[in-house]
Amino acid sequence: MANSDYYKTLGVARGASQEDIRKAYRKLARKFHPDINPGNKDAENRFKELSVAYDVLSDEKKRKLYDEFGEAGLASGFDADKARSYQRWQEQSAQAGGGGGFEFNVDDLGDLFGGLGGIFRRGPKTQRGPMRGQDIESSMDIDFLDAVRGFQTAITLQRSISCDVCHGSGAKPGSAPTTCPECNGTGFKSVAQGPMQFRQTCPRCNGKGQLPGDPCAACRGTGRVARPDTIRVNIPPGAEPGKRIRLRGKGEAGVRGGPAGDLFITPRIQPHPILSRSGRDLSMDLPITVGEAVRGANVEVPTPGGAISVKVPAGAQSGQQLRIRGKGVAAHGQTPAGDLYLRLMVRVPKEKLGDDVVEKIDEAYGEDVRKDLRL
Repeated sequence: MANSDYYKTLGVARGASQEDIRKAYRKLARKFHPDINPGNKDAENRFKELSVAYDVLSDEKKRKLYDEFGEAGLASGFDADKARSYQRWQEQSAQAGGGGGFEFNVDDLGDLFGGLGGIFRRGPKTQRGPMRGQDIESSMDIDFLDAVRGFQTAITLQRSISCDVCHGSGAKPGSAPTTCPECNGTGFKSVAQGPMQFRQTCPRCNGKGQLPGDPCAACRGTGRVARPDTIRVNIPPGAEPGKRIRLRGKGEAGVRGGPAGDLFITPRIQPHPILSRSGRDLSMDLPITVGEAVRGANVEVPTPGGAISVKVPAGAQSGQQLRIRGKGVAAHGQTPAGDLYLRLMVRVPKEKLGDDVVEKIDEAYGEDVRKDLRL
């Protein structure tokens, strides 16, 4: 189960709605935000804890895994179906009872189940060298215009980082390695489970057969420490919904000096009240007056890159589309900028016009506009 209670962190019930969770987070985030509490480390740590809790509980998929498996369910590569299968297998084995003396190698069972994150994770059999850290998956709400323009921000999440006291070795600085007393240097140990005996990788030495001298007090010999970490994130121009952004080396710290994993961020781009997007192209409705439609005009149009002047041709029709090249989603790398499409919407005055004005309009535009309307 989880070491942290994210519901308690946000002060909400386990059955709280997404709206209740959002309100609770915003209220507490305003209270403990570093900008409001400059130099206050306690407030900063509290804000990081709130950010981690909200990142999990605001995501329906993550929340479901957390509710069922705790923090173990949030581990990269965790397979909920296999975890449930393993739990059922454990229950059936316990119910079998009696003797038998069957012996299994848990490492072989790991091949069968494929590894089950925090519930069941196959340890390395005799691997003693460096191991790469796990990747981390996260998501981020992004404003529509920020996604178009690109921006820099920060994300706070819970991750394992290399211990800065022992530099990832797990040993107290200056101490020498010793034989693991748990497995007597074999790297394996036997565990009884009902009528069966299991041989599993020694959890104390992780299959190495040795302990790295006196354990480091800061990380308890693991070489890694888990804590909220704030990471600077560069969102490139043109971020697309659902397309992951990769931050190399920002995942879980490696084991025994191995490289860190990567952090993958999936953008959740919020809709815009005026603009819509298709690939690198943008579209919007452009209201124009009857007079502008009749005589033509130069009108000012807002774009993500700033206001521009657009020429509306004389005799413009409502629904007519204008294409403004290069004013869509910003260019990124070798990809050209998209285009901005403007759909002209002729606006008729809402207030009642005088009879003389209406008569003049009828005289000027007295053609049969429905002459081609036939079924």
